[in-house]
Amino acid sequence: MAAFNKINAFVADVANKVHNLGSDDLRIYLSNTAATAGSTVYNTPADLGTGGGYTAGGATCAITSSTQTGGLYKLILVGPSWTATTGFGPFEYAILYNNTAASKQLIGWWDYGSSLTVAASATFSITLDASNGTVEIQ
Repeated sequence: MAAFNKINAFVADVANKVHNLGSDDLRIYLSNTAATAGSTVYNTPADLGTGGGYTAGGATCAITSSTQTGGLYKLILVGPSWTATTGFGPFEYAILYNNTAASKQLIGWWDYGSSLTVAASATFSITLDASNGTVEIQ
């Protein structure tokens, strides 16, 4: 998976108690529009949309660990997967957001480098870093 890119507003959102990363419903959605560090809420950039085995809003990430040690907070998530019924895409970006937060604030995104399309009956999985974590805050 490509490197994680943090949304600029995420740091302020953590300081302002928008996120409880250890228990909120954190999701990843797919988009064919580039996120920017200045993006702030779900569907900006636009979600891929429901169809072919993908459901708008993305899918929930399982929280493996949410810990702080020696001033370093590390969130480890298990990424979701989708099995295409008739196929879906194209998309290039996977975008992490907080579905529990009132405005569904964005956390960050990954860029796959080129557009992807998932063929009928194929499964697309988001593989996240299980040792270094998905998000680190110092």
